[in-house]
Amino acid sequence: MNSGKLIIFSAPSGSGKTTIVRHLLKTYPDKIEFSISATSRPKRGIEENGKDYYYLSPEEFKQKVADEEFLEWEEVYAGTHYGTLKSEVERIWAKGKAVIFDIDVEGGLNLKNQFKENALAIFVMPPSLKILEERLRSRQTDSQESIARRLQKAEKELKTAELFDVFIINEVLEDALVKAERLLEDFLTD
Repeated sequence: MNSGKLIIFSAPSGSGKTTIVRHLLKTYPDKIEFSISATSRPKRGIEENGKDYYYLSPEEFKQKVADEEFLEWEEVYAGTHYGTLKSEVERIWAKGKAVIFDIDVEGGLNLKNQFKENALAIFVMPPSLKILEERLRSRQTDSQESIARRLQKAEKELKTAELFDVFIINEVLEDALVKAERLLEDFLTD
């Protein structure tokens, strides 16, 4: 039973954490389940409510904060909130699975501080800021202004890597995936 355990993947935007988390979910469907975050931002493209995020209006989000329904939450960009609902984590634990997170750095550290040794906090590092910038540009989903903002945020976030339990440098994706699998297996067999 992996109930009560959290696996946290945090990284600057564009580091590849989502790719790694998706791989782990495919590889260990019986052991882990993805924690769907709540957000006050609008849907992008083909995103679906309850699959990609729980989409809340800013008012609904603030009400849930007031009602203490979040394990953690923050305003990532002005007017845009993200958070982890307590009910989401409890839903996954009730199935006897560990909860896996794809979460920004501040949220990841917040969860680690709350759950201590029941949480494995993994920081995914890009090989360099230059490579990170190239990855963000090649996605073609962000404006120049957004890329600049993400890179500025990434610089700050990279300084927090040592606060995590372990880090993975995502230079060669296959190597990063193997390392992530080993970390997850070791943590879940403890």
